[in-house]
Amino acid sequence: MDGILLDSEHLTSEAAIRFYAEKGVVVKHEDFFPFYGTGEQGYFGGVAKIYGIPFHLETDKYKIYDIFAEIAKGKIDPMPGAIEFIQIVKNKKLRTALGTSAGRYKMRINLDLIGLDENTFDSVVTGEDISNNKPNPEIFEQAAQNIGLKPEECLVIEDAPSGVEAAKKAGCKCLAVQTTFSKNELQKADWICKDLLNYPLEALTW
Repeated sequence: MDGILLDSEHLTSEAAIRFYAEKGVVVKHEDFFPFYGTGEQGYFGGVAKIYGIPFHLETDKYKIYDIFAEIAKGKIDPMPGAIEFIQIVKNKKLRTALGTSAGRYKMRINLDLIGLDENTFDSVVTGEDISNNKPNPEIFEQAAQNIGLKPEECLVIEDAPSGVEAAKKAGCKCLAVQTTFSKNELQKADWICKDLLNYPLEALTW
């Protein structure tokens, strides 16, 4: 979701920064970089641990996301080519699954910001539906199962090294998009592109 359909990372970290500021601690956007794609406990909890901030996932994440929803209104657009790519896939009658390390609450906020909902996809797997976050392959294995396919029959689209690693561990093909990380950091993917306006045709024809 994040980095592929939209880019909410900066405003998500901004919301967390404001939340931690209310606790009297100043954290920085770059503190969150190592935790991209690792799930809510990793993302928020990882930074909280660095600074010794008490963090209770099941209550604090909703407070952060409420801040996010407020500051993100009108400030987030779909990533280049994302909506068009979804339509291309649907026109090809391919099954789709959204796999996100975020929880369902954040997922719904994000999709609403770009005019989509979870019914756009044949299945949705969130961080609340799995036990192990990326680079563990569980999220993609579950997504494949939900749409009745073997992982090796699936293409995963990712923007983070941990996600690419998870996709390959699952046995999926992987298209990496350079929205967050460099080409060099995404080398384990089968294909790499700048954005979904410029995806390689082979990614949908193998």
